[in-house]
Parts: sequence; C-alpha cells; structure tokens
Amino acid sequence: MRRNDEELAKMRKAGKVVAEMHEETRAAAKPGVTTAELDAVARAVLDRRGARSNFLGYHDFPAVICTSPNSMIVHGIPGAYRLEEGDILSIDCGAIIEGYHGDAAFTMGIGNISAEAAKLIEVTERSLWAGIEQLKKGNALHEVGRAVQNVAEANGFSVVREYVGHAIGTAMHEQPQVPNYWPGNRGPTLKTGMVFAVEPMVNAGSPETEMLDDGWSVVTADGRLSAHFEHTIAVTADGPEVFTLA
Repeated sequence: MRRNDEELAKMRKAGKVVAEMHEETRAAAKPGVTTAELDAVARAVLDRRGARSNFLGYHDFPAVICTSPNSMIVHGIPGAYRLEEGDILSIDCGAIIEGYHGDAAFTMGIGNISAEAAKLIEVTERSLWAGIEQLKKGNALHEVGRAVQNVAEANGFSVVREYVGHAIGTAMHEQPQVPNYWPGNRGPTLKTGMVFAVEPMVNAGSPETEMLDDGWSVVTADGRLSAHFEHTIAVTADGPEVFTLA
C-alpha cells in the first residue's frame, strides 16, 4: 500500500519515538541491569511522547520491547535476566502515533565483547544498510534480500529464513513480506509511498532456529550468536527515507 504525505508524516513521528526508545535503552544497557529494567526505560519514553506500544498485547506479548541476548535471535521477553560483561543484546521495539506504526531493532555489546561478536554486529548492521539502499522507486522488492544475503554470507555468516521483514503502516505487520535473502523471484516493483520494515537476522553459525517453551523466544539451533537490526523506511522520489534514525 502507498501512503500519502499526511500518513508519512505520522509515520515519521512514530519513527522518532522508536529512535528515542533505542537511544535510552542503549544508554541503560550495562552489566548488572535486567532486561525488565530496560523495558521500563522504553515504557517511560512512550508515556512521555504520548505514544502507544505496538508490541504490548500483540498476541498477548507482555512487554513493550523484545530483549534477545546472545544466541537468542528475536522475540525475547524482558524479565529477570541480568546483563553480563561480554553479552550481546538485541532490542526490538515499536510505537504507534495517531494510528501509524514505527518498528526498529539494534544489537549492541555489553562491555567488552569477543571479536566474533563485534564482527557479527558490524556485518549485520551493514547488511541492513545494503538492503535499505535497494528501496528505490522502480526497483524490485526482493533485491533487498539479495543485498542483505550477499553481505552476510560474504563475511562467513548465515541469514535466518523463518523470520522476515514486512510492509508497515496502520498495522505493524502488513503485506508484502521482505525476505532477508533472495527467494528466487523479484517480488513487487517499488513505488513511492510504500513503507517497509527491513530487519536482517544474521547468525554466526547455521541459519537454523528453535522456539523456546515460552512460545516467543527464538534461538539459534546451534547455540551460536545472533544479531538483529531493523529500520522503518519509506520509498520516496529521492530514494529511501529512514524514519527510525535518531
């Protein structure tokens, strides 16, 4: 679906709230802090900005952010887990302003991290930006996934297949989906006013995943590290516009 200027303006506002949630949770994420405490930080931003969470209550999800440490890929539930030196942590969150959604994620190191972890984080973020560069009028949507996959695999990592990006607007997850790999076809042609959440999930080892018993948390099947980055981006006449940048 293509969004008009008024709709895009609301999505920009939602994106700025998400960016602020990122800034504040990133600043708070230190050794000894629990993931529940990070959720409280994000809730305070939403309250201050008069925004609603699109995560809280989504299929009964109990928090406003997802916190996924180390081998957890996505959808970790904030709670008693206490961050430790050397962890990596993915934080995914969203906001709704006047009915329009923003959604973004990042992965960070907690204190000093291993060289492999640092490279994984850097490559995953770089793969996101490679994908974003493809969001241009007239391009094919699935070139996003091809670009993400090329960056990740060229650096010896793998791309998760079961979980993908998506269009976004008056719902957090809209069609079409945005694979983080080349699915074998070009997909829709991009038009101005389309808005997508591009979100590569990149594993240090194999791309296989497992779901934990909580029904939400997704981990790497081999127990190796995973990183996750995401932005909400509009296709404009001047190229991609990222709504969730600080």
